[in-house]
Amino acid sequence: MNLKRRTQVTNQTHSEETTTGLSHNKLGMWVFLGSECLLFGALISTYLLYRGRFADGPAPGDIFDIPFTSVSSFVLLMSSLTMVLALSALQRGDERNNRLWLLTTALLGAVFVGGQVYEFTTFLREGLGYTTSPFSSAFFTLTGFHGVHVSLGVIFLMSLYVSSARGNLHKERAETVELIGLYWHFVDIVWIFIFTVIYLVPSPTS
Repeated sequence: MNLKRRTQVTNQTHSEETTTGLSHNKLGMWVFLGSECLLFGALISTYLLYRGRFADGPAPGDIFDIPFTSVSSFVLLMSSLTMVLALSALQRGDERNNRLWLLTTALLGAVFVGGQVYEFTTFLREGLGYTTSPFSSAFFTLTGFHGVHVSLGVIFLMSLYVSSARGNLHKERAETVELIGLYWHFVDIVWIFIFTVIYLVPSPTS
């Protein structure tokens, strides 16, 4: 009976995998992230096209607070480390530390979003609105689109935290945390490119 049960479990495991060796869930996540790469690539390309067109609005060098954004970016990148620790804890069966690191990751993400909201409101006060210039439209679209992704990630992380607190997130469900982790790492990596293109690469004069 034990041999028969092990055989059934093995067959079920294989049926849940694709020919790539990945589970259907992981393959689906990678396909989704691939499509997201195309979207962000298009938005970054649009920003590069319009970054020198300020019209009558302020130029990036006049309003960007690079030290502040650098700290905010560091906070987001640190959340990738805490996400790794959360997954590692659950894979070891350490549900307490899994909850700790999930909550920490969500809080770091929330701090980043809060910093972005503060930055946006500051820009609005200084005369840079969404329709001020082609540059501002491209800037707010790109960074806002990324901010929405981070916000969704925070919601996903908090749902995992609540599930764990209710005793519904165990070692056997580690793949769920891994999938959210893939999404979170993707969002962090994309921000590295966005931060470099917007804040570190000098904009041409209009």
